[in-house]
Amino acid sequence: MTEQAAPHISRPRILVLGVSPGRPGEPPFRVVEIDGQVIGEARTVTDVLEVAASHGITVHDMDDPDVIRWVGGDKYTWTLH
Repeated sequence: MTEQAAPHISRPRILVLGVSPGRPGEPPFRVVEIDGQVIGEARTVTDVLEVAASHGITVHDMDDPDVIRWVGGDKYTWTLH
């Protein structure tokens, strides 16, 4: 009997959730989690990079699923559709 290895599912340190509507008069945002903890809100890719850096994480490739996971869009998704 041949056993198949389970597929590798990465668990990146950074998770960027889908776009949420901002408060009246404010732009939409995305919640950022690091190591399973909610860290705050990001309104731009730069915000995500700054939050990561403040937690000692240098992001070299924003598309690397082993480093960062984008939920409900990608690094270019910052508005509600």
